[in-house]
Amino acid sequence: MMSDALRAVILGIVEGVTEFLPVSSTGHLLLAERFFNLGEGSFWNSFTILIQLGAILAILVLYFRRLWRIALGAFSSSDDRRFVVGVLVAFLPAVIVGLIAGKYIKELLFNPWVVCFSLIVGGAVLLWVDQLDHKPHEYDATKFPLPMYLIIGVAQCVAMIPGVSRSGASIVAAMLLGADKRAAAEFSFFLAIPTMVGAFVYEFYKNRADISLDHAGVIAIGFVVSFITAMIVVKTFLTYVTRHGFVLFAWWRVIVGTLGLVALAMGR
Repeated sequence: MMSDALRAVILGIVEGVTEFLPVSSTGHLLLAERFFNLGEGSFWNSFTILIQLGAILAILVLYFRRLWRIALGAFSSSDDRRFVVGVLVAFLPAVIVGLIAGKYIKELLFNPWVVCFSLIVGGAVLLWVDQLDHKPHEYDATKFPLPMYLIIGVAQCVAMIPGVSRSGASIVAAMLLGADKRAAAEFSFFLAIPTMVGAFVYEFYKNRADISLDHAGVIAIGFVVSFITAMIVVKTFLTYVTRHGFVLFAWWRVIVGTLGLVALAMGR
């Protein structure tokens, strides 16, 4: 019988590794829960949302100086103020769609079959976009035009389908709109901050009755593991994609999705 501590470690690693890669953390967590019998019950469903805060903390730590400068500059610099507005504009579509359709999306689409098909389709899209002859003209994620921020935010809503990938959807949209690979990836990090903090607050409030002090230790383990893993992944991800693109992650999606479908067909 797998202990709760080991479950927390495994889910923390999966969350930290996949949250900022274009491979879908939600999809991988759902598959992990299904195929390794990780975390049955309402607490464990909430746990996977709660430990996302560890991954977000990694972004805040790694980009602290830059984000702090922008936060202070928002009172005096029009460029910094426009970026803050841009992030909020990109975040708004997810809020609207989540409030209107979030419940129905979870009821209808949160199952391993949807995850596997989404992983494969998303991998094919990522391969296609990576092979395009890009002529990027946006090299700074903090200086995209406001309409570009909005379109990226709309694209992010597609990631409410498990297996699509929030970072993948925003990266693909940004690249198609003229961002280079590094800037597209960086903006997906910045957009993750309000998106995931909002999801955390909502999930915590909705399921507060299922979370007690008895769960504090398990949540702490998942949080710390998620934080450390995400720190390592984010620090290496930007350098890798700048040099090699997204082919590795696209094929990872296709392989995991295909293996998942085979396992499901065999009754696993």
